[in-house]
Amino acid sequence: MCYFIVSDDVERSRRFYTEVLGGRVVFGPEPTNIALANSFIVINGGGGPTDDKPTVTLATPTDPGPGQQLPQYRVGDIHAAYAEWSARGAQFLTPSETAPVRDRCYIRDPDGYIIEVGQTTDPPR
Repeated sequence: MCYFIVSDDVERSRRFYTEVLGGRVVFGPEPTNIALANSFIVINGGGGPTDDKPTVTLATPTDPGPGQQLPQYRVGDIHAAYAEWSARGAQFLTPSETAPVRDRCYIRDPDGYIIEVGQTTDPPR
């Protein structure tokens, strides 16, 4: 899986996804591709229409309220990830929430994107 995000500051976002969340840069500097968990995040600056997308302008979220497509990262120990990433500066919206088959919590990246962090708790079958 690969997620594409638009950033107002690609370098700032690179630092967040590598230094806070522990990803690894595999291509860059712009766009920057980061290996994170079992997926990749591609970070690029915004911009106006191009020949291949003539009616599309790419920009960071302007309103943190409405829903958006969100990356989901699965971790082996959500409480350890919460503690480690918080210590590195991640701003979680709430502590993890327990549900029947998974625990989850959400953080925002520097551009306002919401990221779901989850741990499966359903016993193996």
